[in-house]
Amino acid sequence: MRADTPFKTVEDVRSAKEAPKCGTTGMSNMGYFVPKLLEETVGAKFNVIAGYQGGNEIDLAVERGEIVCRSLSSEAYFSREPFHTWRKQGFTRELVQGGRSRDEKLPNTPTLFELMDKYKTPETGRRLATALLASGEFHRPYLAPPQMRPELVKSIREAFNKTMKDPDFLAETKRKKLDMNPTTGEEVEALAKDVMSQPKEVIEKLKKMMGS
Repeated sequence: MRADTPFKTVEDVRSAKEAPKCGTTGMSNMGYFVPKLLEETVGAKFNVIAGYQGGNEIDLAVERGEIVCRSLSSEAYFSREPFHTWRKQGFTRELVQGGRSRDEKLPNTPTLFELMDKYKTPETGRRLATALLASGEFHRPYLAPPQMRPELVKSIREAFNKTMKDPDFLAETKRKKLDMNPTTGEEVEALAKDVMSQPKEVIEKLKKMMGS
C-alpha cells in the first residue's frame, strides 16, 4: 500500500467509505485472489483493477497514483526493483502477509491468520484461506513416485532435514544470499491432506472466487 494513503492497517481498509484501488493483470492470479480473500475473511474491501500487461505496468501505476496497492509474493518484494527503492524511501507500507507465521523480514506485519483470529473469522473462511494460500506454504516441494516404501520415505526426509541444518550448506546459501525457510516432509504431507479435504461449501466459494 502506498504510504501516503490513509490506509495504515487492514482495519483502515475495513472502515473505509471508498475501497482502495489495487492493480492486477487479470482475474486468475493471486493479485486478484488475495484482495478477494481479504474481503471474504476479514471484511477488508478492495477495488481490484484488472487488465495491466504485467508487474512493471502495475508498479508504474502505483507510482503514478493510478492505483494505491498491489499483492505480490514476499520473495519478489525483497528481491528486485522498484521495491528496494520503495522500501528505502518509505514509499509503501505492508498491511498483511499470507503465511501462518511472520516472515523475519516483515516482523511488524500481521499475518492473515492473526487477523482472522482478531476478527473471529468462521471456520469456512479459515479453510478458504488455507486452500487458497497453500501454494505459498508448499514453496517448491520435492515429489516422489506413489507407493514408495515407508522406510525409503523416512530415509529421504531425514536426509533432507540434515541437509537443511548442515553448516556448509547454510554457509553456501548465505554466500549466495538465498532465503532459507525449509518445511519438513511431514508438514507438507499434513498441509496437502488439509488442503485436499475441504467441505463442499469451501469448494463452492473457491469456484466463485475463481470465476468458475
